[in-house]
Amino acid sequence: MKRSAIQSRMEVDFLVRRFYDRVRLHPSLGPIFNSVVQDWEIHLVHLSDFWEMILLQTGPGAGKFNPVKVHREVDKSVDHNIEQAHFGNWLELWFSTIDAYFEGETADYAKEHARRMAHMLFIRIWEARSK
Repeated sequence: MKRSAIQSRMEVDFLVRRFYDRVRLHPSLGPIFNSVVQDWEIHLVHLSDFWEMILLQTGPGAGKFNPVKVHREVDKSVDHNIEQAHFGNWLELWFSTIDAYFEGETADYAKEHARRMAHMLFIRIWEARSK
């Protein structure tokens, strides 16, 4: 398959959906996501809104996300069992999904932003456990 640039909501949504298809089946990530997400369609639209805001600076996402709060709640809901390895698995799937379909500056930025976000979220989860 020829790789393309991420230029619109259409590509962002495609990326998010392919990625979460893989997450749902992953042996470590799937059980967490499948136990927490109640309605996958709503979740995928919400995540597409988030990534459209991050990657394209467009869409309905501005001011509507609090990833730290959400990830702390998820960690609590799975008895504080989210580990750094889960973020590593998430990044591996994210990077390989991007690399399978996309190339270019925005694709590179999607990987870099995800790397920074994963690091920050894990630290914030860890901090919340010590309170």
